[in-house]
Amino acid sequence: MPEEGDEIEAGKAAFNALLAEVDPEASAVIPTRASDDRFLIALTSGGRRVFVTVSEDDLIDLPEDTAVADEVRTRVREALAGG
Repeated sequence: MPEEGDEIEAGKAAFNALLAEVDPEASAVIPTRASDDRFLIALTSGGRRVFVTVSEDDLIDLPEDTAVADEVRTRVREALAGG
């Protein structure tokens, strides 16, 4: 079984891949550690910065759970669209 740090790193990589799929010009700053079991992720696109919150569990599940990936993808799209 992978260690939690490895699972979080895999989740961060999956998040970055998902972000590139949604907006290839966007970039993300993902904190090294969760705060209150959540990651406040800064997204930058077109000179504009927005934030999206992803739970630690969702970040860990992101690489393998398509339902979680779909939910996070929707939240990223909405954040980048300004909604």
